[in-house]
Amino acid sequence: MSVEVRIPQIGFAAQEGRLVEWLVPDGGRAENGAALYTLELDKAVQEVPAPATGTLKVHATVGEAYPVGALIAEIL
Repeated sequence: MSVEVRIPQIGFAAQEGRLVEWLVPDGGRAENGAALYTLELDKAVQEVPAPATGTLKVHATVGEAYPVGALIAEIL
């Protein structure tokens, strides 16, 4: 069973976020609650925690902007 990793709704006005950096590499082990990636929203950069523990399968590219709710990875 996989857990989807999506761009979160942070703040009221943000409609998209730019993926700044993966803190866990593709195929690496994500730990529930540990920082998984950094996201830029409205000129503020924030670390986003992993929603589960398991192997990370990345779908999104660093430097690209994604709408809130977009699927960017899975944790297997």
